[in-house]
Amino acid sequence: MLTIARRTRGVRYVRRPEQGDSSAFDLAYVRTGPRGTRPPVVVIPGGPGLGSVLPYRSLRSIAARRGLDFIMVEHRGVGLSRRDLAGRDLPPGALRIPDVLDDIAAVLDREGVSRAHIVGSSYGSYLASGFGVAHPDRVAGMILDSALQSADELDLERTVIRDLLWDAPSEAAGLVRRLTDAGIDQRVLLDVARAAYELGGDRLLIPVLQRRLRHRRSRVWRGLEAYATRGTENARVPGIFEFDLVGTIGFRELGYGAVADGLPLDPALTYAPLAGRFPSFEGEPFDLAEGVRRFDWPLVLLSGSRDLRTPPAIAARVAAAAPRAVTVTIENGHSALDTHPIALLNAIDRLVQGAQDSLPALVPQLDRLPRRGLAARAPELLTAALAARS
Repeated sequence: MLTIARRTRGVRYVRRPEQGDSSAFDLAYVRTGPRGTRPPVVVIPGGPGLGSVLPYRSLRSIAARRGLDFIMVEHRGVGLSRRDLAGRDLPPGALRIPDVLDDIAAVLDREGVSRAHIVGSSYGSYLASGFGVAHPDRVAGMILDSALQSADELDLERTVIRDLLWDAPSEAAGLVRRLTDAGIDQRVLLDVARAAYELGGDRLLIPVLQRRLRHRRSRVWRGLEAYATRGTENARVPGIFEFDLVGTIGFRELGYGAVADGLPLDPALTYAPLAGRFPSFEGEPFDLAEGVRRFDWPLVLLSGSRDLRTPPAIAARVAAAAPRAVTVTIENGHSALDTHPIALLNAIDRLVQGAQDSLPALVPQLDRLPRRGLAARAPELLTAALAARS
C-alpha cells in the first residue's frame, strides 16, 4: 500500500523539525490540479487515522478535471508521515493538534501559498476550525463537512441516537429493543445500526436488523460491523486507516474515552475497548465555540440529514455564531467527503467561485448527484447483498 502511495502523482515532502521528544521527520503531502489565480483548496480527512495520499486519489483526479487546485496533507503519524528520519514511529508527544495545524501551515509555506480554502470532514472539521483559530490570516474560505467542534457534543449525540433508535415508536427502534433483549452487545448493536442508518436510512437499517433477529451474524452484518468499528478494533491498514498511533489525539484532546452513562445505545462505548491503550483526556486545545465568532471568511456548514455522529444541530449552532456562514443539509449520513464526494466537490466549486450563498437552493440537485467511491456505493452494495441472501 505505501509503495503505491509513494508513487502517487503529486506527492511531495516538507521536513518537520525535531521538537520535544520527537525527532525530525518528513511530512508528506500531495498537490494536484491546475494552479490559478484563486487560492487552492486544502482538504482534511477525518479520523484521526485516515490517510490523505492514497484513499483520495480518485477524488483528486475528478477535482483536477474540474479545475480545482487541491492540497492534501498526510497527517503526522499516518501513512507516509508515520515515521521519523531513523524509521521509528512518531512518539505520543509528537501527536498533538496544534502541531498538526502547524504542519498544514508549513505545507502552505513550502508551496508559496499565502491563503487557502480550508475543507475539513468530521475530525478534519475540528482541524479546519482549529486552523482558523491558529492561522486566521491564511484562510480564504472554509467548509466544515459533518462539523465536529467539541468533546461536549457527546450529550447531543446520545440524545439524537436514542430519540431515533430507542425511544421512537418506529419499526427500527422496536427491532433495536428486541435485539437488546436478545443479548446483542450494546456497543456492536449501536455501531452497526448507526452505520446502516447513516449509509442507507431505514431502507437498509430495517432489513439488517430483521435478518439479525432471525439468524446469526450475516455477511452484511459482519461487513457493517467491520466498517463501523475499524477504529475500535485498533485496525491498521497502512496508508488507508491507521488509528494505532494517532488515536492518542482522539483520547487526549477530544475526549474519546468518555465515561458511559449506563443508558442504552451510548456512543461512549464505541472507543471504550481502547481506553487502556491511550492517555486520558487532558482537555481540548481550542474553544471553537468562541473561536468561530471571529471567522470573518465565507463558511459553509455541510451536513447529512442522517448523520448520527455529528448531527446537523451542531452545524446550525456554528452557523448561528459565525458572521458569514451558510448551512447546507443534504440527504446523506456522515462525512460527504467519504459518502457523497461529488456533492462536496460541488460545494467546493461554489465556495471557490464566491457563490456559496447559492448552495441551500441547490440541495435537490446535490441530492441527485451520482455517488462515487466504495464508501459512497456501500448502501447499494449492502442492499444488493441482502437481496441476494434473501
